[in-house]
Amino acid sequence: MKLVVLGLSLSSSWGNGHATTFRALLKSFARRGHGVLFLERDVPWYASQRDLVDPDWCRLAFYADLADLERWRPQIAAADAVMIGSYVPDGVEVARRVQGWARGATAFYDIDTPVTLAKLERGDFAYLSPDVIPHFDLYLSFTGGPTLRQIEARFGAVAARALYCSVDLDLYGPRDVPLRWDLSYLGTYSDDRQQTLDRLLLEPARRRPDLRFVVAGPQYPASIGWPANVERIDHCPPADHAAFYSASRFTLNVTRADMIRAGWSPSVRLFEAAACATPIISDRWDGIDTLFAPGREIVLADTADDVLAALDGDAAPMGRAARARIEAAHSADHRAAELEAYLHEAADRPSVGATSAQASARQLARGDAR
Repeated sequence: MKLVVLGLSLSSSWGNGHATTFRALLKSFARRGHGVLFLERDVPWYASQRDLVDPDWCRLAFYADLADLERWRPQIAAADAVMIGSYVPDGVEVARRVQGWARGATAFYDIDTPVTLAKLERGDFAYLSPDVIPHFDLYLSFTGGPTLRQIEARFGAVAARALYCSVDLDLYGPRDVPLRWDLSYLGTYSDDRQQTLDRLLLEPARRRPDLRFVVAGPQYPASIGWPANVERIDHCPPADHAAFYSASRFTLNVTRADMIRAGWSPSVRLFEAAACATPIISDRWDGIDTLFAPGREIVLADTADDVLAALDGDAAPMGRAARARIEAAHSADHRAAELEAYLHEAADRPSVGATSAQASARQLARGDAR
């Protein structure tokens, strides 16, 4: 299969979780024998922070603007499948062009589903609009559960399928490093996560000055009053994630408000930490118990008292159980197999929103691909 992906970023993990999600998924997808071309909008804030420039498992290329995207039209037309990610600049116009050019299956991969749906409901069509959704053959969603049916019923998606984030087990696993922190948190600042971070990390830090805490990630405002026993790391690149988690006796998972309301929205950090056998303390949301068993593979906490009780317990058995769950169900290899199955499913359906000529061309292309 030849797959073209137009995503927010593959080259830079600075300030976004898309890069690590795409890297894990597409590396495993390529390992299944498929060819991948990733097209990324060349923007200065990622260009100055690139930590992957020449992957050996896919071709990475950049385009300057919509006019420059035109030069990739032959590759898009010849692909067996084309996938557009959320938050792509000028995403609505990119979608219209891809839907007009592609002969293979077209998919939208929403790594921000609850945020996307909230934007659509208030008329914010920055990277996706209701009129392009029914013309994708497949809507792949970061969020599972009841949201999938909402995407189909409310927005006319032909087929909404859950494709959760995952983790590359070649890169994430336990590391032999000294323990530095009792509780860590890795994540970019978000206003709607900060209250939970304060309740589940900063308040425990204030109450237990004998314990060590760390918050790693960019864009935190200078106005935050960090307790003395909370270390700050402005950016922890993916290459250092495994060592970061392995140096943590526990790590904290904090979920954005839109994702809590939707449920079934696991963050990539959840899987990465578990792959490192680091016990996770998480806020609570519908569906998390379908991913990890509470009390055995993960701690669900509502208050600072819950966190402190967990920190006083034995971490190792829970970390090993979480790692075993990743190996059984949530590795990048699992997700790549799901993606492959979804794309074949889409290819077997008549294309939506295509002219008769396009439909005939797609049928021919799909037949050749087999």
